[in-house]
Amino acid sequence: MFDRMVYLDNAASTRLDERVLEAMKPYYFDIYAVATSEFGYSMGIDAKEGLEEARETIASSLGASAEEIVFTSGDTESSNMAIKGVLAALKKKKGEHIIVSKIEDFSVLNTAKTLEKMGYKVDYISVDSEGILNLNELENAITENTALVSIQHANQEIGTLQDLETIANICNEKEVLLHTDATHSYTRVPLDVSKIPVDLISMSAHTIHGPRGVGALYIRDGTPINKWMDGGFQESNRRAGLENIPGTVGFAKAVELTTPEETEFLRSLRDYTIKRIFDEIPHVTLNGNKTQRTPQNANITFHYVEGESMTLHLDMRGFAVSTGSACFSRSLEASHVILGIGGDHERAHGSLRFTFGRYNTIEDVDAIIDAIKEIVEQLRAISPLYEGK
Repeated sequence: MFDRMVYLDNAASTRLDERVLEAMKPYYFDIYAVATSEFGYSMGIDAKEGLEEARETIASSLGASAEEIVFTSGDTESSNMAIKGVLAALKKKKGEHIIVSKIEDFSVLNTAKTLEKMGYKVDYISVDSEGILNLNELENAITENTALVSIQHANQEIGTLQDLETIANICNEKEVLLHTDATHSYTRVPLDVSKIPVDLISMSAHTIHGPRGVGALYIRDGTPINKWMDGGFQESNRRAGLENIPGTVGFAKAVELTTPEETEFLRSLRDYTIKRIFDEIPHVTLNGNKTQRTPQNANITFHYVEGESMTLHLDMRGFAVSTGSACFSRSLEASHVILGIGGDHERAHGSLRFTFGRYNTIEDVDAIIDAIKEIVEQLRAISPLYEGK
């Protein structure tokens, strides 16, 4: 038993940084008014200043202008807003065709499935055995009726990074808008909209040691998009609902605290984890591309054992990881991502996702791998699938 809980599921959500909390506190207790213009009362003006300073920080991190950032409740709302808002704006002008990849996160994938039921045509583009998008298939799928392409920057489960610049250039040449879900790459992998012609980007604070329940959508200036949620006139009348000012301030602080040096440290933990496991445990498979992946993700299948059993045994020893996908933790279904890269149900159910964060150490990695070695040996000893291997 480790002397504390070792949390290695940072792709699901991260621990809030205390410095983020300190930045948020004044907007709960001292500057708690709604954001008002310069013609309002002083507390409302101060709240507005905090909101706009946060917007400037998020915009700067992308090479964007502040007017191109809309704050939301998180990546799910951002992706829904991007996809549904653009399709509504272009329905009569462009067409009712949307393209997504087969391994998108549910905020995009299930949005596409809902639109399909409503009569929209959806093409689901395949990926190779490492999760890399089939660019020829994408290019051939785009027609004059295509209103939007939505391809994630990084996969939520196996960490594979897409060649977003090439994808954006394809869409740009064919005059089709591109949305990307950057929830699992934002601040960890460079993304500059002045260099990559992506039109919409979903982001969230909860994966970078920021608060939960706040995110943002980058909307390139001039992108046609309808307001998809009725109510007030917040966010320059692009999103209805009271702004979460403490959350946006915390989001901005989390962005400021994320450094290249920290990202390289996470990469070193990832590489060390992969090396130790492959050196010391037989019958394992790395899921995703070895180098073209997010620095904080290692997803590995341990053959002839169930990932659910491993996670339960690890939990009893004080370790937190996910199996298959965090979104499948209450389901017996195989991961659509592992199946999408050509894996079978055994490979999907035997996978563990390790995602590293600011508060992890090399000692954490050593401890969990030592524990996994024992657990895998015990489980394989009673597995009929492992006999004779």
